[in-house]
Amino acid sequence: MSESIQPKDARQRRILWIVLLLNAAIAVAFFMTGAFGDSTSLIANGLDNTSDAFVYALSLFALSRSARWKRIAATVSGSVLILFAIGILFDAGRRYLEGSEPLGPVMIVMALIAAAVNLVCVVLLRRISDPDVNVRAANIFTMNDFLANAGIIIAGTLVAWLGSNWPDLAVGVAVAVVAAWGGIEILKDAHGEHHEAVHDDPVGQKTREGTGD
Repeated sequence: MSESIQPKDARQRRILWIVLLLNAAIAVAFFMTGAFGDSTSLIANGLDNTSDAFVYALSLFALSRSARWKRIAATVSGSVLILFAIGILFDAGRRYLEGSEPLGPVMIVMALIAAAVNLVCVVLLRRISDPDVNVRAANIFTMNDFLANAGIIIAGTLVAWLGSNWPDLAVGVAVAVVAAWGGIEILKDAHGEHHEAVHDDPVGQKTREGTGD
């Protein structure tokens, strides 16, 4: 059952909507430049930002609902990140076997633009006081994106210098590993909150779960 939206929730909702739209826009840009530049790492970041946008949508859905719904949304968020990581590893393996010719300058320019967008997201998310499990998940996503963009800049430089695709593939795999780690951390956080809720109020928790609140 939904709860009334408090002023704090309304502010979080506005921030999450802005961050969601920014991630969706940058995901489209990553896919376009990744296809044009034949880059695994750019496509990996496109999928990463797509999963981020999906997770922010889940966070918005859970925002005005009970703590149990927020934990469920966080669990789905972590699972999506892990699935994304598996998909990127598959794509990197395919490109390793079939070959690719990534464009270093395209990778660098796109990563710099994405880093600027990530900085805006970090500033916005830091404005949320007393973040719940979903906002903490959003912070993990944004920091992962920063690391990924730094890796793409380094990979783009090496690709342009060496004329080889291995730096691009290596960063694509690294993005997948970082995403998987972030997904595991989110699942652990959600499980920790569930464990705390059950032990703090075992009777109330069972009652809420029985009624679906």
